Amino acid sequence: MANPFVHDFTGKTVVLTGAGGVIISKIAESFAQAGANVALLDLNEEAANKVAEEINASGAAGKAAGYLCNVLELESIQAAHDAIKADFGPCDILVNGAGGNNPRATADNEFHEVDLPEDTKSFFDLDPAGVEFVFNLNFLGTLLPTQVFAKEMVGREGANIINVSSMNAFTPLTKIPAYSGAKAAISNFTQWLAVHFSHVGVRCNAIAPGFLVSNQNIDLMFEADHETLKPRGEKIIRNTPMGRFGEAEEMVGPTLFLADEKAASFVNGVVLPIDGGFSAYSGV
Repeated sequence: MANPFVHDFTGKTVVLTGAGGVIISKIAESFAQAGANVALLDLNEEAANKVAEEINASGAAGKAAGYLCNVLELESIQAAHDAIKADFGPCDILVNGAGGNNPRATADNEFHEVDLPEDTKSFFDLDPAGVEFVFNLNFLGTLLPTQVFAKEMVGREGANIINVSSMNAFTPLTKIPAYSGAKAAISNFTQWLAVHFSHVGVRCNAIAPGFLVSNQNIDLMFEADHETLKPRGEKIIRNTPMGRFGEAEEMVGPTLFLADEKAASFVNGVVLPIDGGFSAYSGV
């Protein structure tokens, strides 16, 4: 038996949405190092192209290319699909990484109180359009690319889908009800897809990253010096048994494992926490 822990994706085409971001770009780089051709999809085409250039300049065994894609528009996804198929061939592995939160769907207060400051944006002030945007970006932004790319994955050996869920899906965080609910939907959808495609050889799993520091959340976690933790950051560290934030590179190994047919051929419908023990800790 060949060693299943040496990942080899030579000849595979891996499509990744949200590929201009920190986590997905690291995952794309690792797939390319393992021999895959990687298609980097992002609404920010410049960011996708930059990641592709860095991968190609690194000497990775696989090639990389960036593509403009709006994961909420079927025509845009189809155009990216057609371009990728012409460049690299049909998709073997789909990583649905596009997602995120929006300030319009975020409350200021963790707990509702009878007397709140007048300028507090409470649960009752959340913008319905903002909530809808967050649900669409995360859930539809996963469902629609799957509709487009999974068609050609049916019946092909080793084809699989990896979604990006979150710690919010296990235990909702305060202030962000829309994002928490949307990621819970991703976990549920992952299980649904795993069952739905189980007779045609397409596995579906998800990773659930814990807390990483990025440009998007650093101001929520740290004071202006980017070294001193704010109360919310302190609370996260206090409830992460390993006592630190995660690194983007730590998302890579679990993702490659789930995607590798040699290593995970009987793994289907799981949502894998990568969180330093956060989801296992009761706080006591």
